Amino acid sequence: MAAKITDKTLRVGRAKAYPKEIWWFIVCLIFTVALCHVGNLLLSKIRQWRQSSSKADPEGQGRTVRRGTGSITRIPLALVNLYRVVAFRCTLQIGSSYSVCLADVFLTCTYIAIIFGWALTNTTDLEGVKFDWSFYSNRAGTLAASQFPLIVALGTKNNPITLLTGVSYEKMNSLHRMCSRVLFVLLWLHAGSKFATDSVTPEDWPTAWLRVGLMAVIAFCVLVLVSLRPIRAKAYEFFFYTHMALALIILLGAYYHAKNFEFGQYVWPAFLIWALDRFIRLARVVYFKVASYIGSRKAPGAMQAKLDLLSPHMVRIRIPRPPAFGWQPGQLAYLILPSVSLLPIEAHPFSIASINSPDSAEKPADDKGDAYFKELVFLVNARGGFTRRLAEKAARGETSVMAFLDGPYGVTPDLSCSETIVLIAGGTGISYTLPLLLSAISKGTARRVLFIWAIRDKSHLQWVSAAIKQALATAPSTMSISINIYLTTSQEPLPTSPRAWDDDSVHNERLGGASGSESSESVEKEKEDSVVTLTEVSAVKVQVGRPNIGVLMKEELDNAAGRMTVCVCGSEGIARAVRSSLTINPLAGSNSVIRGAPSVTLHVESFGYA
Repeated sequence: MAAKITDKTLRVGRAKAYPKEIWWFIVCLIFTVALCHVGNLLLSKIRQWRQSSSKADPEGQGRTVRRGTGSITRIPLALVNLYRVVAFRCTLQIGSSYSVCLADVFLTCTYIAIIFGWALTNTTDLEGVKFDWSFYSNRAGTLAASQFPLIVALGTKNNPITLLTGVSYEKMNSLHRMCSRVLFVLLWLHAGSKFATDSVTPEDWPTAWLRVGLMAVIAFCVLVLVSLRPIRAKAYEFFFYTHMALALIILLGAYYHAKNFEFGQYVWPAFLIWALDRFIRLARVVYFKVASYIGSRKAPGAMQAKLDLLSPHMVRIRIPRPPAFGWQPGQLAYLILPSVSLLPIEAHPFSIASINSPDSAEKPADDKGDAYFKELVFLVNARGGFTRRLAEKAARGETSVMAFLDGPYGVTPDLSCSETIVLIAGGTGISYTLPLLLSAISKGTARRVLFIWAIRDKSHLQWVSAAIKQALATAPSTMSISINIYLTTSQEPLPTSPRAWDDDSVHNERLGGASGSESSESVEKEKEDSVVTLTEVSAVKVQVGRPNIGVLMKEELDNAAGRMTVCVCGSEGIARAVRSSLTINPLAGSNSVIRGAPSVTLHVESFGYA
């Protein structure tokens, strides 16, 4: 005799089945993106193999297709560019300093639809009452528990999702925040419905499972508040430590609460994912430190980071490249400087401003320009907290500190098959675009390179002028290079002004401590020599005013052919201007791909926190 079907059997059965169904959907989505990633890698290899034959490459046919003449063979390429425009260049503006591309909006809406679709579907009881709270309340809690491993994975630096899809951990971190906020609403659907319907009895209050569950929800509320972008931007270190403590409380509370209902198996993998990430990061740090220690026997000082105070608010960190530490232009590394950090295990991310040149690394750098080819170089803007303490240490003449490395991280743009490369930076965004410039010149595969840098003061040129001049001296004659420097203002904002940090300006304010060290003298000499010699190079043009991104991009689009890659790193305003200038219909118009205009790929690395 078949068991009688009741509301309880339906609720329990669906509460157990639906989390598995959601995970199958997520796995299929990740697998699809992974297939696209593998396909893109294969196409990139094929393009490199066929680079010499433009006929076999639709993107390369822009060199032979006359502008204004449509070609049916370029329709697939035009559709690819249409997808790029709609998904990544059309944005939803949130406030004045943050925007979200439509691809992120689509993923967010899809995730919301999946979670709440499974949470609220089939919630009609046997008596015909729709949206019966007893159906969706417990199910919402079960679905929330099942998503903790995903959220933790998205927030870690080393996770299988990044490995499979090729999406960098920085982009994964924005998905981590998005999923966490959706989960926060889902948890309140679970807890709120319990309290609203008085299903929590007085006998339940003393129980441990209820108290730890409530503790987790309250901790989640606090975490959502301290995770708001203005708070993270103003007090990142406070957010970082608070986030770690509250996340641990949430996971522990969620595990013991879910374990009481036999759903703890969904939560405990989150601890395993976090521990694996920490183990990998620790192993990297130890390995590179041991390798540096062995190398220091041949090169004294190889285990130390050298500090150069370029200005009161800009510090350059130079670290001899550890053996086996390789990176690509545009990647970043985490630095651990125990003598600077509040806690000795603090790790702070900075873009690597130098290129990986193993042949050059065999000999020590003779000057600061060589460092960008032979060492790990980081340009650090001193705002507050760790970076402020770092600048103060350099100002006191402490130019050598113990350093530990973790990395590299991030996905580098593929410039190997680009005919035209446009690099745009604002302030310390140069840390991202400079290694791309040095790499493009050293490889010599592009025909045209345009480098745009917006700064507040001409003295900022000394940050990287020696490296740029050295690279230009080795550039192939077949490559057209333009270095356009824009001085955006003649007046320095006060250090206390909010806009003082927009373009990472240099201020006259002096940091605590004397800076009359040997390092400071060498930096001052570097300023005088490198800035003058760089501005004398014909490829370098220094102008007063802000760059007209729209006009500059149109000029490049009018004259470019084949592939065009645009990389930008700066404030939200710069990123928005570049996106707007490249929001072009690829199917119609004078600069449409189908009529011979270049196929454009855009890479954006924006300042700030999402």
